[in-house]
Amino acid sequence: MIFCVYERPVHPELFETLACRRVERDGYTLTVRITPTGHLLTWQCDDVILSELTATDDQLLPKRGKIARDRFQGERTRTLRPQHGINYQMSHQLETLPPEIFVHVHEELLVDSAKRGMLYHHAPHHRLALSPLGYITVEAWKNTLSINTFHTFPDEFTLVKTQSLIERV
Repeated sequence: MIFCVYERPVHPELFETLACRRVERDGYTLTVRITPTGHLLTWQCDDVILSELTATDDQLLPKRGKIARDRFQGERTRTLRPQHGINYQMSHQLETLPPEIFVHVHEELLVDSAKRGMLYHHAPHHRLALSPLGYITVEAWKNTLSINTFHTFPDEFTLVKTQSLIERV
């Protein structure tokens, strides 16, 4: 899997959208999409646009406007200043957990999602298996937006996490 950031919109037609939500606040709009390969986030304030996505390495993605592309391996943190007045910080991590810890984390995400955020249950490979989850939380403050995503892969006992912070400075 890969993590990409663009200084432009990425057409949602490139992805199957499983769940979608919009957040509007303080002059910006955030569109959150859960996809089969993770998520597509699009943040827009006036003429400044940032798109963040997770995808498989073989997925066809645009080259124009790409400002970051990382493979999910361990943990990675980065700060970008794509446009004047915008500060974008991101962190992403891939963790493979022991089965009993994975099940515990999976259950915690389900409990947390009942209180806040957006959750999508993907279809499990068989009826007794844990269903893969896509879970996204958004917290907004004046001029600051924090987005946390969690994507579970029960067959591999793997958890993909991202945290993004967008600030207007």
